[in-house]
Amino acid sequence: MSEIRQRPKIRACIFDMDGLLINSEDIYTEVTNSLLKEHGKPMLPWSVKADLQGRPGTEATARFLAWSQLPYTPEELYAAFAERQKTRWKDTVPMPGAVELLNKLKEKKVPIALATSSHRGNYLLKTAHLGHMFSLFDDANTVLGDDPRIPKGRGKPEPDIWLVALKTLNAMLPDHLERIKPEECLVFEDGIPGLMGAKKAGCQVVWVPDPNILKVFEDTKHEIIGEWGEILPRLDALEFVKYGL
Repeated sequence: MSEIRQRPKIRACIFDMDGLLINSEDIYTEVTNSLLKEHGKPMLPWSVKADLQGRPGTEATARFLAWSQLPYTPEELYAAFAERQKTRWKDTVPMPGAVELLNKLKEKKVPIALATSSHRGNYLLKTAHLGHMFSLFDDANTVLGDDPRIPKGRGKPEPDIWLVALKTLNAMLPDHLERIKPEECLVFEDGIPGLMGAKKAGCQVVWVPDPNILKVFEDTKHEIIGEWGEILPRLDALEFVKYGL
């Protein structure tokens, strides 16, 4: 039997946004299924949805088009989705337990950062009415999908966005404190691509999947989260004690 390594103490938390902190993934799904229905196609399977979640928009669009075979170029499809989505972003609401969790971490003075594949335009549309939530993140610790520090083609599932977010947290630490290591970060994600990227970065992870996606990967969920991972049905189920926070 292999020896189980002791987990490092958590010193910081980094969060995905879509589907994790706000219900924007539900809106993505509704818009996608509406377009599929117009073309006589079946609804988006959860196995395909899982592959798209958290990826940069252009890459997710290309993968979706390869599956759906809709009569669009990637550019046309991306524009069609964007036009339909932008009228819905004002409807986003926090996911259960998200605001409470962020407030709890702030009370405990745990450094937090946001790492989302959403580009700045969409980010502002999704969050403008949720200032009570997103004001908890410093602007310097909010890393978006079009951040120039993330090289082209290095979005989730690559580790770059998580490492950039960690760098922003370390930049705000007092000089006398040791820099936070990746393994001392706890990443919260609902999407598998983002989860894979966080693991590549060397972080500990909490996977908070949609129940429908969890069903698809029920037999392989422990392979997905790995040795330093946990699964939560909802953020408000988090037990702080076991993470030493």
